Amino acid sequence: MPATSTPLVAATSVSNALARNRLGPFAIGSAIASSVAPLTVITLVVPLALAATGLIGFPIAIGAVAAILMIYAVGYLAMARHIPNAGAFYAYVAHGIGRPWGVGTSWGALLTYCSFQLCCYGAFGAAIGAPLLSTWVGFDVPWYVPAFLAWILVGVLGANEIKLSGYVLVFLVIAETVLVVLYSVAIMLAPGFVFSGAAMSVSDLSGPMLGVFIVLGATSFAGVEQSVVYIEESKDPKRTIPVATYVTIATIGAVYMLASWVQISAAGPQPIDRASAEGADLFFNEAAAELGQTAVTVGKILLGTGLIAALLAFHNAITRYTFALGREGVLPRVFGRTTIKGAPRNASLAQTALAFVVLTAYAIAGWDPLVQLFYWGSTTGGLGVLLLYTLTSIAVIGFFARNARGENLWQRLIAPLIATVILLGVTYLAVDNLAAMYGVEAGTGPARVAPIAYLVIFAAGTAWGLILKRTKPTVYEGIGRGTRSATASGLSTIL
Repeated sequence: MPATSTPLVAATSVSNALARNRLGPFAIGSAIASSVAPLTVITLVVPLALAATGLIGFPIAIGAVAAILMIYAVGYLAMARHIPNAGAFYAYVAHGIGRPWGVGTSWGALLTYCSFQLCCYGAFGAAIGAPLLSTWVGFDVPWYVPAFLAWILVGVLGANEIKLSGYVLVFLVIAETVLVVLYSVAIMLAPGFVFSGAAMSVSDLSGPMLGVFIVLGATSFAGVEQSVVYIEESKDPKRTIPVATYVTIATIGAVYMLASWVQISAAGPQPIDRASAEGADLFFNEAAAELGQTAVTVGKILLGTGLIAALLAFHNAITRYTFALGREGVLPRVFGRTTIKGAPRNASLAQTALAFVVLTAYAIAGWDPLVQLFYWGSTTGGLGVLLLYTLTSIAVIGFFARNARGENLWQRLIAPLIATVILLGVTYLAVDNLAAMYGVEAGTGPARVAPIAYLVIFAAGTAWGLILKRTKPTVYEGIGRGTRSATASGLSTIL
């Protein structure tokens, strides 16, 4: 009844739209930089990557990934101007390749972002929370105790308005980025410090190991594509989203290259051996040699807060994907509702529940939280995001082949084509060298499970899209259309 639909919407505490006009370039840049987690990458990803691969060309790999992302972002952001949808990858593939492929992509995106978020609980609990708490209380604290404390905090902040968690993210990402730069400068000024030429040698970017390094680099940049996830909540999205994306890629890329190069150079003639022995303490130990032991304590505290920022940023991205799918009826519609202030609370609570199950399983099974949760999880996410980049880049070409309006040839074809060719090549190399990427024997552990999991998830999602085509044609037609879908429009009337 039209006469009563407006009062019903006004009276309810839920809706099908995210909060509008809330986020500027700085807030969005901080959110995606938080998911990138600068201090986490430098102190955890770099030494673990060195130890697992036996190669030291991480800084040059970062430069290569930043260049690829800059080219990839041209078409990606051009498509965002035409399809403003919190589902991002999902919506773009649905419009560019086909709706069933879009649903498969959305399930793959959820697996990817869940891998990134859940792995951070392992790093926070094992590398930061447990050691610090054990020192303070005088007895050994299991890693899962601080992990569950972080889980509570993320659950509370994630279930509320994005503006609240946005303030937290801004503060934390600035603090950890400043610390990475300050510690790097202090190490560089040490007597006898010399930059390692081998760490910047392009030889590590040749041959089959190129794919491995690109995945590790993609892991380090994971989250930069999330700017478009916030497009429905941004101020002046046509300007805000590109500015936030390009500036973040350039800034974080420069910080990563410098800090990783400094860390590897300061490790001496055997950086791989030191990375294997000292792990997450390597960067802090190098800084402590110049700044004193207080540098280690301060660094670990900010690493902990940075991991919480990453947990929150990925939590927010996952809930917006889940919200977008629920709004369109691809997932249960309960996930497509928000509070009256625009927070996707139901989707947030579902992600919080999943995190609880995973943490409980690791705690009971006694699995290694640093290797089997953090490193394997982050590497799996890196593989997933590389696959998502590749699919989306193909989708951009397909979309603009039919909708060329408003974009020049560079934006709609040349840049996406270059990105697609590069991404297809490095994806093949990455899949062909999974064992080296995970640091396990070929065909065992995550090297076997991860590709099968992505294949099964993508196939199941695509099949679900085809089922929707036959059983729920209205839902199917609305896939990737966001607030313009018939399902979303009908939902707001019902509420």
